[in-house]
Amino acid sequence: MKAGDVVFIGPDCSVQFTGDRTLLMRVVSLGEDDPYNDWVWITGYVLDAQGMATAKRELYVIKSGLRSSPAPMVIGKPGRKERVSRRVRA
Repeated sequence: MKAGDVVFIGPDCSVQFTGDRTLLMRVVSLGEDDPYNDWVWITGYVLDAQGMATAKRELYVIKSGLRSSPAPMVIGKPGRKERVSRRVRA
């Protein structure tokens, strides 16, 4: 796992992430592993259903419980498109 990856954080990471408390997070950084119990600090942005960051969080989780997840599709906002000039100067 590296910065930029999207991970699912659920009950396999810690009991506090059960039920509706699961998170989808884009990783910013990983701390050093605790060699004795497989826990690690992870810093990242919590993503909503549209893939937009809603909060920056720092969590202490069981590393082996982290699951890679495809990033949600980010839907662009409707708006004006860039205009292209079709004038030709002579």
